[in-house]
Order: sequence, then structure tokens, then C-alpha cells
Amino acid sequence: MTGMADDLIGVFRNPAILLGIPLALLGAVFMSFGAQYQHRGVMKVERLSGTSGSRGLSGRQMFQLLSRPSWVLGTVMLGLAIACQLGALAFAPLILVQPLGAISLVITTLLNARISGHRPTGASIRSIVACVGGILIFVTIAAFVAAEQPISEHELITILILLAVVLVVLCGLWLVLRRRHGQAALFYIAAAGIIYGFVATLAKVVIKNIQSGDFTWLTILCIVGLLVAVSVGAYFVQTAYSVGPPDLVIAGLTVIDPMVAVLIGLVILQEAATAGVWAIVGFVVAGVVAVYGVFSLTRNHPQIVSDSQELPFLRGRDADGGQSPR
Repeated sequence: MTGMADDLIGVFRNPAILLGIPLALLGAVFMSFGAQYQHRGVMKVERLSGTSGSRGLSGRQMFQLLSRPSWVLGTVMLGLAIACQLGALAFAPLILVQPLGAISLVITTLLNARISGHRPTGASIRSIVACVGGILIFVTIAAFVAAEQPISEHELITILILLAVVLVVLCGLWLVLRRRHGQAALFYIAAAGIIYGFVATLAKVVIKNIQSGDFTWLTILCIVGLLVAVSVGAYFVQTAYSVGPPDLVIAGLTVIDPMVAVLIGLVILQEAATAGVWAIVGFVVAGVVAVYGVFSLTRNHPQIVSDSQELPFLRGRDADGGQSPR
């Protein structure tokens, strides 16, 4: 009992966590609505241009998005989500804040079901439960073992080098996979999640450096890397909306993004340096469950199943040929 009491006290040894968690949850709400509105804007641009964006949105389509009120509103909401997330990162450890975004998956699923008319099936609900359940287990373990550590220049340079390698590899894979529709859908979602995992980490570093007044050339390099990663990740997200429903995109982001961020926190930043074997095993098991949920959802999502049964493939239409509500 004494050990458990010590652990519970340890959860709140940093009172700022009590501010970080609500901010992260509020950001998840904004993310849900932002994703829905951005998805609607992308679908509208595809219909108006008569060209699918599944192989990558063209420059013209990206420009047309700026004229779609739904997409602009969604972008504003995602901006608010980012602001909330940055605020949360200023108060709480990275590996605690990031996984809380999984709440947005539940909200987005309910919104998309109401708008598209595709009610969740038993299989898709089980997939969502795996995603959210895995992440919640992850964040519960993190709440007990997470502890921020000073970030050295060596660790920061390592993160920037890894980001550069990841961007080169993903852009190379994009050139290969963008012509394969079935593979491209999952690729865009995974690529965006991986990149945004680095974005969260760099944002945390920049915030901490600004708070401590340690604004050096390395901090400027982090900001540059952050902006590049945000731009590439945003492109992959918008393209993902053209090949999949918003809740599927959010599922990938809310699982892969925190997994990458947490791996960086664990391996490079040593935010769980004091974690025991039980915690590491828990992280692995929870991660496997959450990732399984994403792959399962790509196979069992009712909107994808419904669309794939139409010949020829007509995304965004009902099985009887009528236009689904967007």
C-alpha cells in the first residue's frame, strides 16, 4: 500500500500537469472538428476540379482549398488545437500530453458517422476501442513514470538528424507509393503521424528553451526543422483526406504521432529513465494494441467498405449512386 501511495503522490509531484492535461483534451476537441471541416473542403475541391488527390494534391488544388470556407474554418480549428497542445507541452511531459489526443478519435468518429451516414459497425467499434484503449493504457503508465530531463545539445542534434533522414525516406516512398491507391491511403496517414511525432518533440524543445532563456543557434535550427516538418506533414494529411474518411486519418495520427513522440522521449530524451521493466512491457503491449487498432480500422471502416463495393470506385457516394451528405 505504501508503494502505491508513493506512486499516486508521484503522479502529481508536478502540479503543472493538472493544467497540461485539460489543455491537451481541449486540443483534441478542436482537432476533431478541424479534421471534419478540412476533409469536407478537400472533398469539395476534388469534385470541383474533377481530379482525385489520391496521388498527391496538386498545387492548384492546394490553392483552391484556400477558397473553401469549410477548409479555412477547419484550419483555424486545427490552429487552436496546436495552440492548446503547445500550452499543454509547456506544463506537462511530452509522453503524457501526446497520447491524450486519442480522445479526438472518438469525437471524430461520431461526427463523421452523423455527416456521412455510415454508422460504425461492430468491427470498426472494436478497432476504435483498441486504438483508444491502447493509448489510454499508454498514458496511464506514462503518468506514473514520466519525468522531464534536461535536453543536451547532443540529444537535440540527434533528433534533428533523425528528422532529416525520416523526411528524405518518406518523400522517396511517396514517389513510389502514390500511384498505388490501396497502399497510398495507409502511407499518407502513417507518414503524417511519424512526422508530427517529431514536430511535437521539437515544439517541446523550443518551448523549454524559450522558458529558460536559452535561445541559441540550435534553437533556431529546431524552429526551421519544425516549420519544414509541419509543412510536409500538413501536405500528407490533406492528401490523406482525399483517400480516407477523417476519423481514419485521425486514428492514424492519434496513435502513430504519440508513439513516435514517446519513443523519442524514452530513447533519446530519457523521460522515463526511472521506469521499471513492468512499465516498458506495458508500453510495448499498449503500443501493439493501439497500432493493431489502426490497421484493423483501415480494413473495417464502414465508409471504406461501402465505397470499395462500388464499381467503379466512387468515393463519397452512397451505394445507390446518390450523393452522401458532406
